[in-house]
Amino acid sequence: MSKIPAYYIPHGGGPCFFMDWNPPDTWDTLGAWLGSYAAALPEKPRAVLFFSAHWEEPEFTLLTTPKPDLYYDYYDFPPHTYDLHWPAPAADLRERVRQLTAGAGLNLAEDSVRDFDHGVFVPGLLAFPQADMPVAQISLKRGLDPREHLALGRALAPLREEGVLFVGSGMSFHNMRAFRYGSNEPIPGADVFDAWLTETVCHSSPAEREERLAHWAQAPEARFAHPREEHLIPLMIIAGSAPGASGSLAWHGRAMGALLSAYELG
Repeated sequence: MSKIPAYYIPHGGGPCFFMDWNPPDTWDTLGAWLGSYAAALPEKPRAVLFFSAHWEEPEFTLLTTPKPDLYYDYYDFPPHTYDLHWPAPAADLRERVRQLTAGAGLNLAEDSVRDFDHGVFVPGLLAFPQADMPVAQISLKRGLDPREHLALGRALAPLREEGVLFVGSGMSFHNMRAFRYGSNEPIPGADVFDAWLTETVCHSSPAEREERLAHWAQAPEARFAHPREEHLIPLMIIAGSAPGASGSLAWHGRAMGALLSAYELG
């Protein structure tokens, strides 16, 4: 197989694509893109490996639950959003992931009881609605050190040449207090950070991209955009998995006033 592109995606707000919003089209364009990017790949992946903002452990941890269910890790949403179903099969990547992480000197734990959190199943429902794609998930590492997550991406990069689609699931802007509920009036600080992030991912050399991402907190409006960085850190893994490759803007739009971006790394 040819190398599968890797993606950093904004996964929206909770189960936002499956409920009503004001304005009604708040999440429509992002939802449409999330439902189309995987189908547009040059060939069908043999599996998807998710890195979600909603799972942190003391060490990088591979989900090994034989038949993962859904972990509804969101609160105060409409009752029907707790009845979503996505019975995607677990991808058998255990031995290969262990081999690659051990070869890079990275510790890897396993969790055989956890289910897919909404950073996986919400975008998964859109991209793979038939739930026929084998799915694996690896946690973030507590402490959220950018360089450690870049290193994880580098270690796992060979999987992309073996037919595995990497998806870093987060949000390029994630300041819950700054979102404009009921309005799409621009949030200036979000625009400033988005411009820096797109310049970094799409217009920097791969080496410069990694260095800028490692020091992302020094970017303009960085801590306004990410008071806590768990929704940005999946991007570090995706960037690390594409050493020497260029990045491109895969989707760009505004929701609740914030500019949001998705990136493809070849």
